[in-house]
Amino acid sequence: MDRILVASSNDKATAMLVSLLKETFPACKTSIAATGLETRRAVGSGSYDCVVINCPLSDEYGNELAEIVCTSTDASCVAITKSENADILADKLEDFGVMVIPKPLGRQYFYRSMKFVSAARKRMLGIRSENLKLHKKLEEIRTINRAKCSLMQYLGFTEQQAHKYLEKQAMDKRCTKIEVAQKVIEMYEV
Repeated sequence: MDRILVASSNDKATAMLVSLLKETFPACKTSIAATGLETRRAVGSGSYDCVVINCPLSDEYGNELAEIVCTSTDASCVAITKSENADILADKLEDFGVMVIPKPLGRQYFYRSMKFVSAARKRMLGIRSENLKLHKKLEEIRTINRAKCSLMQYLGFTEQQAHKYLEKQAMDKRCTKIEVAQKVIEMYEV
């Protein structure tokens, strides 16, 4: 993780969290917010890999903030709370993908939890990347099919003839099939 935002109203806890994060991710840049409002502003103006919320904050508990972070950004979110509240908070936030860690924090437990959050984030980003590739491919297929339909409608081609026409034009003009399809659409669907 490259950028982590720590939301904590307690200066001592903030210093400890920053220290633990530096041990866990030596190259990461940490930013600090003391209130929920500051955290919302920071999350809105910058992109973070993870937001660590030390509950409660001075102006709110932090559960709604965690929901907002997970629903409106790509950042992972970790909420640290008293052990007696951890299960209740986890039940509320687990559907949003928030990891809840009970206090008091053990160094090793925090390290493993943050590494797990990092691994889950990498996996999520990989899936998102694959999803974007598939959406792009699907859009290309739609465009090519639309061009085929235009050729079939205006030139009386069969589906196979339209397919071969697009491929031949792409080879002859040394461009991609999608570029030929877009030109066909521009020509016939004015």
